[in-house]
Amino acid sequence: MPRPDVMDKLVSLAKRRGFVFQSSEIYGGLGSVWDYGPLGVELKRNLQERWWHAMVRSRDDIEGLDSAILMHPRVWEASGHVAGFMDPLVDCKACKGRFRADKLADAQCLRKPSKHPGDHAECQLTEPRLFNLMFKTHIGPVEDSASVIYLRPETAQGSYVNFLNVQQASRQKVPFGIAQIGKAFRNEITPGNFIFRTREFEQMEMQFFVEPGTDAEWFERWKAARMEWHRALGLADDRLHFHQHGPTELAHYARAAFDIEFDFGGSLGFQELEGIHNRGDYDLGRHQEFSGKRLEYVDQAANRRYVPTVIETACGPNRTLLALLVNAYREEAVPGEEEGRTVLRLHPALAPIKAGVFPLTKKDGQPEMAERIAADLRRTFPVFYDDAGAIGRRYRRQDEAGTPFGITVDGDSAKHDDATIRFRDDLKQIRVGTTRLAETIAAFLRSDRATADSTLAAGA
Repeated sequence: MPRPDVMDKLVSLAKRRGFVFQSSEIYGGLGSVWDYGPLGVELKRNLQERWWHAMVRSRDDIEGLDSAILMHPRVWEASGHVAGFMDPLVDCKACKGRFRADKLADAQCLRKPSKHPGDHAECQLTEPRLFNLMFKTHIGPVEDSASVIYLRPETAQGSYVNFLNVQQASRQKVPFGIAQIGKAFRNEITPGNFIFRTREFEQMEMQFFVEPGTDAEWFERWKAARMEWHRALGLADDRLHFHQHGPTELAHYARAAFDIEFDFGGSLGFQELEGIHNRGDYDLGRHQEFSGKRLEYVDQAANRRYVPTVIETACGPNRTLLALLVNAYREEAVPGEEEGRTVLRLHPALAPIKAGVFPLTKKDGQPEMAERIAADLRRTFPVFYDDAGAIGRRYRRQDEAGTPFGITVDGDSAKHDDATIRFRDDLKQIRVGTTRLAETIAAFLRSDRATADSTLAAGA
């Protein structure tokens, strides 16, 4: 039984609460290009920061890199992107739509959405032709064949061409990795499904260089580590699984490849979140061949040199962010209330706002006390102050934003110098002294629990 499709509801919520906006909306928008609003940019940065900590800061065998978007054109010749980074394209002469020839079963006929392209009587599909997915531009003032350059379709090649620079500067020994987060661009034929597939996106990629012969062991290690990382984000276990690339999916140079897939629900179903690949020595070998420069590791202890084998982990924060929203979205009944609520049960450490701060009323000094609390907490983590409307409505707004904790100043707060903390997921409350609010919430966040409920209070 497929899970329900919540994509349309998420698109509406994302705009209403400031997660994601259509790019250039006042001009009618630009197809499959999106801007991240105040909450979206915070959620994406929290996700990227968590990945960076797991991959770089908490390890001594992976180094960070920020390579350029524009690279020498020969890089893309060596990598195979100029000759082989192509999808088969078909046009429909009737509806003027364009579709990937190998993904027609996933596409909708523009005239009859219940049918796939080619299944409708009026469809007139052309023969497939190959279409290169790289964006091409020119460098310098003259636009000729000598000035052609590409927007990178992946960050990985920057790690390969900098292999020796990073290894020698950091004095790393194999096995070691290079990690980076950066923009990539692909001129997709059929982008869509909100931010799932876009033409401009970000990647979180790590290339791990190992001694030939040890690659199978390292591949299994990284498979397990990356699945555990996704589970720790709070993604439901039954929505995650591995997909092994079969002979027809496997790149010609790859020795093994698995995708971590997430169930997005509806017709989208299970789709790739992250790829783990054993790329052999293809990439370094090709760049060595095309550049004429040695890209070998010198193992002085063993008195030998070799081109390392590469284990790659490739993840996208945009698609992972969408998975987090899909996984977190709930429509719930609330005891004693007719309307119920819409809530995003985001992992508290990832939530863009950690706490909402509310005065119960606008009298008896409650707003002033609440503003002081908000200013104090803001030095530690993002908070949102709100005194507009009924307290239940204010809670609901923060529920939709995924805010894990609600702090309310009420009639007893001034008397006892305390406030209540409301937990997003079970709606229970505890009273905490104002001088302990920041540390209490910080302790909840340090616990790294994927839920925001009152069982956290026992360990605070």
